[in-house]
Amino acid sequence: YYIANSHNVAMRIRKYYRRDAAVIHPPVDTSRYTPAPQSQVADYLLVVSRLVGYKRVDLAVQACSRLGIPLKVVGSGPDEKSLRKLAGPTVEFLGHISDNEVAARYAACRALIFPGEEDFGLTPIEAMASGRQIVAFGAGGARDTVIDGRTGIFFGEQTGDSLADALVRLKD
Repeated sequence: YYIANSHNVAMRIRKYYRRDAAVIHPPVDTSRYTPAPQSQVADYLLVVSRLVGYKRVDLAVQACSRLGIPLKVVGSGPDEKSLRKLAGPTVEFLGHISDNEVAARYAACRALIFPGEEDFGLTPIEAMASGRQIVAFGAGGARDTVIDGRTGIFFGEQTGDSLADALVRLKD
């Protein structure tokens, strides 16, 4: 038997091993995430990620800088220096923060940006448990958990322009 954590991984198993795989999504403890009252939701977007190339945080930094949208980046990693150089004045790097602080940021943000292609992706689940919308690259595990037009919106190309277009379409 083969088990995959998303339909995306199940398709790769089918392609390379010519076998079907049962999809069992990873468990996510959503009990520590709660939506904030609308009066406490701020007008910033959020990224929660290790700052490494394949996570494509650069797209969020580019798009928000270009549009002048406040973005808070939670996380650290080897790409932090280059991302800071890319960032405009509306981008704030928070570094590594506690789990409670992350939960508070999820609850207070306007939406989470999920620009990379992941096998599954835990942060969209955490943000949705906090009552927030997701702006995600429309591939990978995000397609298993984000409902386009309902719990978030997808952008079709991994470019700053495509993400910027999605951010313009983002509804409150």
